[in-house]
Amino acid sequence: MERDDRTNRHPDKAIVPMASRADNVASNLNLANFSKATELKNRIWFTLGALIVFRFLSFVPLPGIDPIALKDFMERNSGGILDFFNMFSGGALANYSLISLGVMPYITASIVVQLAASLHPSLASLKKEGESGRRKLNQYSRYGAVMLAVLQGYAALRNAEVQGFAVDPGPLFYIAGLISLVGGTMFLLWLGEQITSRGIGNGISLIIMAGIVAQMPMFFSNMFTQYGTGAISGFTIALMVGMIVALVVGICFMERATRRLLIQYPKRASQNGMMQADRSHLPLKINTAGVIPPIFASSLLLLPLTISQFAGNSVAADSGVGSWIVTINQYLGHGKPVYMILYALGIIFFSFFYTAVVFNPEETADNLKRNGGFLPGIRPGKSTANYLDYVLTRITVIGALYLAVVCVVPELIMVQTGLLFFFAGGTSWLIVVNVTVDTITQIQSHLLAHQYGDLIKKAKLKGRMR
Repeated sequence: MERDDRTNRHPDKAIVPMASRADNVASNLNLANFSKATELKNRIWFTLGALIVFRFLSFVPLPGIDPIALKDFMERNSGGILDFFNMFSGGALANYSLISLGVMPYITASIVVQLAASLHPSLASLKKEGESGRRKLNQYSRYGAVMLAVLQGYAALRNAEVQGFAVDPGPLFYIAGLISLVGGTMFLLWLGEQITSRGIGNGISLIIMAGIVAQMPMFFSNMFTQYGTGAISGFTIALMVGMIVALVVGICFMERATRRLLIQYPKRASQNGMMQADRSHLPLKINTAGVIPPIFASSLLLLPLTISQFAGNSVAADSGVGSWIVTINQYLGHGKPVYMILYALGIIFFSFFYTAVVFNPEETADNLKRNGGFLPGIRPGKSTANYLDYVLTRITVIGALYLAVVCVVPELIMVQTGLLFFFAGGTSWLIVVNVTVDTITQIQSHLLAHQYGDLIKKAKLKGRMR
């Protein structure tokens, strides 16, 4: 009883050993206890199995496709938007497989719904409803993904008929093809949700990353083949490897870089009767827009190039339209100065545009004011919103320039060396590094939760012994 009384008199001292031990666990976190985390291992195995299923489906072709004619078509139309979509599908589009559309319809629908939720009042109210509103918006994204999959699937099948690699392009070909393509996209969405809930990491992001990484052996094979034939030198390969390492390190640094704004709250009575002011931080990422600006900019630039390539096959070169198509191909080709300038400007524009969509300074300022928080030296309300907008604009300039450098420099390297710098330049590297960092962070969180669970069990066991 005396021990209990002393504990009650000094509650803060009673929890000091527990807190210190927890801090030691967090600071000394490593993968040594991975073998003991059974749940984490099961999640990782489930994730790997789901990604293997995804890779297997990318080699299952659609019915009625001539593989020889398809290969010839893909070689003739390389460098357009087909290569861009083929990268995100993990090579499935080059095989015209069941999952040729990949998860791009869902990604596009999600971006459109997210933009609409920031602009339309009714959707904006759903966004503020919390988990229920998020589920409704996600459902709208699925509906949009189905409609986009139908449209893109029909366009893909129509392209197969026009280009001549469809064996029997009749009504049955279109019906079976649309069912297969839409079903493949929805299966990937289901598989991604299963990875998110039962595996580790974000399922959709991991599927996109797996498709990109699956083409890595082809990249290195082409590089060493060119080295064997004398097309490139050993110095060029060393320079490429050094550039890849520098690019990965730079992306890791910039993607985790934040500007932390100090937030103070009014003094409140603590447990021991003292008045104490709470403090926290508002982290603002340097690259708030993520990989959306490069995807949007490259899609807009590659779309007219691809259309001009398709149209150029059926338009006479001596006509006025034919000369216009040739001019577009000359100026918007990879590595051309006009393409580089428009690509960089597009990335910068979409960086500011998408940042303004996903982060609302006035809403953040109102939430701080409602909860009693304030920035030191800044009046709550309108002044706080203006200050947040000022800081966000300045750090977005850095983030936009960083994205432009990461995406444009690899394009220049591809032109100079003739190597495909790991599929669509820096966009693929941004996706791979971001998803890898996020997945490793979640693995560390699971390990930390496992160690804290063991710590709590030991604390309860000692309490019972006492």
